[in-house]
Amino acid sequence: MTVKVQPGFAILRGHAVLSTAVETLTIATAGTSARSDRVVLRLDPASNSIALAVLQGVAGGAIPSPTQTDTGVYELPLATITVGANITAITSAAVDKERAFVGNTVGAWTNRTRPTTPRFGKLGLNYDTDTWEFWDGAAWAPLVASVSWSSLTGKPSTFPPSSHSHAWDDLTGRPTSMPPTAHKHAWGDVTGTPSAYPPETHSHTWSSITSKPTTFPPSGHSHSGYLEAGDTIAWANGSKQPHARAVSGSGTYYAVWVRGDGGFCRNTSSIKFKENVRDFMMDPADVLALKPRVYDRKAQLDEDGTAQEGAKGEVGLIAEEVAVHLPWIVNYLDGEIDGLRYDLLGVALLPVVQNQDRRIKALEARIEELARAS
Repeated sequence: MTVKVQPGFAILRGHAVLSTAVETLTIATAGTSARSDRVVLRLDPASNSIALAVLQGVAGGAIPSPTQTDTGVYELPLATITVGANITAITSAAVDKERAFVGNTVGAWTNRTRPTTPRFGKLGLNYDTDTWEFWDGAAWAPLVASVSWSSLTGKPSTFPPSSHSHAWDDLTGRPTSMPPTAHKHAWGDVTGTPSAYPPETHSHTWSSITSKPTTFPPSGHSHSGYLEAGDTIAWANGSKQPHARAVSGSGTYYAVWVRGDGGFCRNTSSIKFKENVRDFMMDPADVLALKPRVYDRKAQLDEDGTAQEGAKGEVGLIAEEVAVHLPWIVNYLDGEIDGLRYDLLGVALLPVVQNQDRRIKALEARIEELARAS
């Protein structure tokens, strides 16, 4: 394996050397582990010589250090060579140049007075061309290459105009008159304003009205269709019961739901009314956490404004307490908790019963096993 050293001039400890041709140096065969070699320019006063040399490193070791003495051998580092494991050739990427730049290589000349034997990278200002140029090893080249619009890459295809203004007289095709756009005037700037304003159609929120009555006696009215002759209507704890109280006759009967808007609908359970059916996983502990309560209903105002005493000693659940464990059976009205879907409470009890059934059967089987063992 080899590396090449370009021509050059050097002074080592007062001794000058000039290389006029490319010199080739041999790099020792690579081993199974990587190493670092060093190319140096060696001054040896004893042999009165200045020559190129290669300092071979050890596998996995540091870069060899040059010898630099005051009166004996003095080595000037030129480059570090990375010798990879089991390689057979040195690439340019493996060469790390170390030759430090010293001196002034910048000059000034004309085409006629340019240096005749320039070194690579020699830089100067050419008075004739008024450009900076350097020696690229073969010819003088401009330091800054000329650039044309067509040679640029990544240039935009269009240029949006920046913020600017035009004088009105410079515009062409401008209109001779301009209808006013939508705008406003301060009331004080308007002349001929009326002294009074009849109210327009508008509305008020109930909370903004003052001195409003607390009760409203019903005015004369009638019902048809929904309530027929002979139908009864009774009010109990905020629930309206239309038609008869008892089920009689033949036919199909449904549990009735009342929507939030007051509409009635029947409670259907057939699969033909359902889709996306899947198992509902529920923790039986949520049902067991519910607490039956005994409570008294608050008094309510009848339509005529008289107080209606609430029922006493009712048994049931408190919706706010149920919401902590089974929020899916809680009803909301106007964003607040209002009631419970008691019809779904039986569904919630099924996992509890099924879980207890499994445990009872497991205990019975265990008891039988212990009895047989005894």
